[in-house]
Amino acid sequence: MPTQTQATTAASAGRGRSRALKGDLLLFQIIGYSVLTVLAAACLLPFLLVLSASLSSESSIIENGFQLFPTAFSGEAYRLLFTYPEQMLRAYGVTIGVTAIGTLLGLFLTSMTAYVLSRKDFKWRGSFSFFFFFTTLFSGGLVPWYLLVVNYLHLKDTLIVLIVPMLLNVFYIIVMKSFMNGIPEAIVESAKIDGAGDFLIYARLILPLAKPALATIGLFIALGYWNDWYNALLFISSKNLMPLQYYLYKMLGNMDGMRKALISSGAVVNTSLPTESLKMAMTVVAIGPILLAYPFIQRYFVQGLTIGSVKG
Repeated sequence: MPTQTQATTAASAGRGRSRALKGDLLLFQIIGYSVLTVLAAACLLPFLLVLSASLSSESSIIENGFQLFPTAFSGEAYRLLFTYPEQMLRAYGVTIGVTAIGTLLGLFLTSMTAYVLSRKDFKWRGSFSFFFFFTTLFSGGLVPWYLLVVNYLHLKDTLIVLIVPMLLNVFYIIVMKSFMNGIPEAIVESAKIDGAGDFLIYARLILPLAKPALATIGLFIALGYWNDWYNALLFISSKNLMPLQYYLYKMLGNMDGMRKALISSGAVVNTSLPTESLKMAMTVVAIGPILLAYPFIQRYFVQGLTIGSVKG
């Protein structure tokens, strides 16, 4: 039997080890939070630089370059950008609508295609997989594609032409297929024994288990639609159907064209005419909604990862 002195010594040693562990944990937390704070500041600095440049006068940018804090405050770039607010709001509405519809349809088609290709009992899955992969190696070219969309499908100056070309991405299908291959086949087989059909299995079992992949690919699809301007450049000529990125692209092109015309005519170009600050203001306007919505998207993204890791 241990004596009272030995018991007291053991208890003191235990408390000492506990305090040492708490001290080490506190030190580790301090170091970790310090490193993460530095990394977060490094990621935040470019955004602050862009915001500062958008609020700086053109002459100060030409003289001093881009600075973290504006030396000569000016809202001329935003005033010029919102000269026609109704057109800007309309462009925002087109982009938001196209992004929402395109993301939902793209996720549905991508996940359904990947589910079919991941089924080992689908006899032609190898042939279809090769067909999808083959399209990543060769393309029909820009001119045949333009003729198909305009002359045969008659999609010019429609919102559909901004959605359909980006609905399916073979890389996203491959990623989703690889994720679904990791779902145990016993789940599908047990559902079939209970009388569930293929679409019911896909909707009620596969999609909930594929939340991590859906969240990741959905984010990429949404960013692709939000940043798309090339399809609008090719197929949109109506001002009412211009998405945000193409509207900003045209505005910047008009500004550059005006400056070049003044220079070629021998006129003195006004240095207060915003060009560089206008580019930064366009960047702020374009990424603003994404930055505001990202915390909410991230919450569902992390939740999907957690659920998927537990169920998978």
